[in-house]
Amino acid sequence: MTIAAVSTDRLIAHFAAKLEFETDASDVFAAQQAGERFVLIDSRGDAPWAQGRIVGARHLPTAQIAARAPEEIPLDVPVVTYCWGPGCNGSTRAALEFAKLGYQVKEMIGGFEYWAREGYPVEDAAGPVVRATDPLTAPVDGITCDC
Repeated sequence: MTIAAVSTDRLIAHFAAKLEFETDASDVFAAQQAGERFVLIDSRGDAPWAQGRIVGARHLPTAQIAARAPEEIPLDVPVVTYCWGPGCNGSTRAALEFAKLGYQVKEMIGGFEYWAREGYPVEDAAGPVVRATDPLTAPVDGITCDC
């Protein structure tokens, strides 16, 4: 692998921009615990939503955002979108739809997959779903990786 020389200013701008537009499961969970004001949007369809979802998330499939969001979510409430996981760009498409409507929005990288693998609260139609923390994605004896 060759790493091309890039100016420090460009590197800082790039990584700062990523943090402006993206968040992760650990930060979203911490924000929930702190009572921060935002809405967490599950942008998947009905079957995935029924299969399992993040506790506290709202179900708003991407195709319905333009029609439903203005009626259901105040414009001054920040939005965080998620979909299945890193192999899916559904949360990116959902974030784009919210941005087009004028919302402040971030995409939760890792999606539902990493939320569940990191051991954060998950539910389905029957109630809470208990999963062990995957030691490949999060510390099993703590809530943060200290990164």
